[in-house]
Amino acid sequence: PESHSKSPNSPELGLSAEFDPDNTGYISTEKFRSLLQRHGSELDPHKLEVLLALADSNSEGRICYQDFVNLMSNKRSNSFRQAILQGNRRLCSKALLEETGLSLSQRLIRHVAYETLPREIDRKWYYDSYTCCPPPWFMITITIVEVAFFLYNGVVLDRFVLQVSHPLYLKNALLYHPQLRAQAWRYLTYIFMHAGIEHLGLNVVLQLLVGVPLEMVHGAARISFVYVAGVVAGSLAVSVADMRAPVVGSSGGVYALVSAHLANIVMNWSGMKCQFKLLRMAVALICMSFEFGRAVWLRFHPSAYPPCPHPSFMAHLGGVMVGITLGVIILRNYEQRLQDQTLWWIFLSIYVIFVLFAIFWNIFAYSLLDLKLPPPP
Repeated sequence: PESHSKSPNSPELGLSAEFDPDNTGYISTEKFRSLLQRHGSELDPHKLEVLLALADSNSEGRICYQDFVNLMSNKRSNSFRQAILQGNRRLCSKALLEETGLSLSQRLIRHVAYETLPREIDRKWYYDSYTCCPPPWFMITITIVEVAFFLYNGVVLDRFVLQVSHPLYLKNALLYHPQLRAQAWRYLTYIFMHAGIEHLGLNVVLQLLVGVPLEMVHGAARISFVYVAGVVAGSLAVSVADMRAPVVGSSGGVYALVSAHLANIVMNWSGMKCQFKLLRMAVALICMSFEFGRAVWLRFHPSAYPPCPHPSFMAHLGGVMVGITLGVIILRNYEQRLQDQTLWWIFLSIYVIFVLFAIFWNIFAYSLLDLKLPPPP
């Protein structure tokens, strides 16, 4: 077990001295049950249920003290999860979905749990632990900023549909342009430029319907990482595979989140209890295909500013690759330490290698290939 420094008056140290006097790192299941009987009324019912499952799952007659501490501090270790999942006691109380008398906010939290988590024990844990503090600020903020920039550009260009066809569109300092690829901020800020209301609308709907629930469950840090990784992978994919084209829109980040969510549903099909999941997956795939088809059509449509082509569609594919690799690992490991997952390090290494390769490609390949790029805007 891990060693932790504790103050002399720490409650953890007092419990450890009472239930683990020899400092072995373990508590006997008998003492553990005694503790539950004394303090069970002070615990959330679902947390008490998890504790009982932990006690009954261990055939060795002892429980890791650190697992108990992690549970009480809402930090579940991998060993704790395995103790629960491999236990011989099934959770016998009624499912979270069957509970009645819930307030509107409680029903919303329950709905989010069933939308995103495949295991009943995780859903109950999330339902008891979620406090809406902090709220899902990242997806909401990024959406507001994207809409604000679009409205500003609409007023400046006097165009809201197919803004990308306006002759002055490429002069914006935010979008990625191959001639200006040395301006590193453009690999990120291109998400604040959209081809038109039809482009922005679908991206906003998808990232709110999918991104906000995912952020409520997995937190802003993890979801923003998937989103930003998809955005960067998208612009770098364009710079490698469609070298003459600019890129706009948040599709790289959106497709990373949606692809990760859909892949997680497929991989945990029997455990996911969201309603009409097959129909909703079909609708999501149709929307993604429609948006991707629009981007492909626009890319090969005669350009409004020759010889520069319209924006590339490769950012969508870059986002999908991030979603089905790094994104899936994050969504499958609710409240678990990613650094303990071998696949996390494998996919993260692949991503870093791709980013480094794309950087060197942008530095050297354009001149070595003697590629004729469109003039700067």
